[in-house]
Amino acid sequence: MSNPVAGSKTTPTRAIDLSATSAALWLAATAFLALLAIYFVGVDQGAVSVFGSDTHVHEFVHDARHLLGFPCH
Repeated sequence: MSNPVAGSKTTPTRAIDLSATSAALWLAATAFLALLAIYFVGVDQGAVSVFGSDTHVHEFVHDARHLLGFPCH
């Protein structure tokens, strides 16, 4: 019986070169997006609300707030 995998050629993969500056930039951008998501899911209401009395964002993420343990009413 022939094995089709035994004769296959593999191509070498290259490692991604990330300098410290590039890694710090990716980390900062990821942290900013995570904090922004946490703000809109957990904090965007009341005095610190970006949208004032508009509750569209609050209602859109309402179930996620309860799932993550944020009280909202």
